[in-house]
Amino acid sequence: MTSPPPPAPAATAPALALGDDALVLSHRLGEWATRAPVLEEEVALANIALDLLGQARVLLSLVGDEDELAYLRDERAFRNLHLVEQPNGDFAHTIVRQLYFSTYQRLLYAELAHGTTPFAPLAAKAVHEVAYHQDHAEQWTLRLGDGTEESHRRMRRATAALWRFTGEMFEPLPGLDVDGAALRTAWLASVGAVLDAAALPLPESPATGGWRADGGRQGVHTEPFGRLLAEMQHLHRSHPGASW
Repeated sequence: MTSPPPPAPAATAPALALGDDALVLSHRLGEWATRAPVLEEEVALANIALDLLGQARVLLSLVGDEDELAYLRDERAFRNLHLVEQPNGDFAHTIVRQLYFSTYQRLLYAELAHGTTPFAPLAAKAVHEVAYHQDHAEQWTLRLGDGTEESHRRMRRATAALWRFTGEMFEPLPGLDVDGAALRTAWLASVGAVLDAAALPLPESPATGGWRADGGRQGVHTEPFGRLLAEMQHLHRSHPGASW
């Protein structure tokens, strides 16, 4: 792979944010290794994790040394969404998190692919990968939401629990000229159609009451992120300067 061009200063912030999103979710999905409900699903989740890791490497390399950015930054220096750092929970929880995020990511990359920013080449390639991620999450949402009474109950619980983390995706990201309101409208239409087909109600917005996630883009994270970061960075920090 050829080295990406140096980013304009304005592109540094979104490259870091989008790179951190992909990196952190890749690690979360990797936690399913040896734990997925069936072998085929273990392979599928591992492949999605690898796709996201590849995206993260390209995006973080636009900012600086990808290894240093991944393994040597402190928690407050990460700019990922709260959604991607949430624990896997049960399989339903993981599927809903993937549905919410991959739908957002596909819509975002589809727009960036037609632009003139440093992200266009990556987005043009990654949008095809993300379309698979989204389809995978949609098929499992339909299967579990309209499945047994237990699978429906778990999916309904997961859609409601993770909904509070979705609003953060559409907040303005400095250096990225994207219409957040239009993106949210398209995202709601896509996710709403899948949930409806899966016999799952669209969760109520937390804007009318209750806590709503905010601050991930500013380096303020939820409690589970600290444990994730400690696990992800442990080996590199324990053996500084080591090579393989």
